[in-house]
Amino acid sequence: MSDLRVCRVSVAILLTALAVPGAAIAAPSGITLGDVFGDAAPSVKLVMLLLVVGALSALIVTVLKFASGRRLSGGSAYVSALRLGGPLLGLVGAMYVLLMGFIGMANVGEPIPMAVLAPGYAEAALLFLLGLLAGVVGVICHWIIEARIDRTVLGS
Repeated sequence: MSDLRVCRVSVAILLTALAVPGAAIAAPSGITLGDVFGDAAPSVKLVMLLLVVGALSALIVTVLKFASGRRLSGGSAYVSALRLGGPLLGLVGAMYVLLMGFIGMANVGEPIPMAVLAPGYAEAALLFLLGLLAGVVGVICHWIIEARIDRTVLGS
């Protein structure tokens, strides 16, 4: 290969490694969820953390609403927003990871082994799963809060 071709391939591999850090390292001994999170780009880690913190905070809001007694306090809008926004945020994050991976593959121009691509796909799947999990938690918490509001309003 010419020096220019080797340079272009090297730059494309470097760009792929920077765009999708999980795709740059194929662990021969297996990969765990911690590895997927650890190899993610900082912006993707932020989305993952937002989804987990959002689901946990919806649980806390629901418990606090029950602890407030018959008083109808706030928090319903947050839980409602999470049930609709969580899956969308997870989907957007997954599509971002996949897009960056596909751009990197197109820049390399040569076949890439599946063992190298799998961590990037796992990262996208984890983002989608976290988005669905946040949405499910939001839906269940919203049902609980709405049932409590109905009982309080209709019972008095």
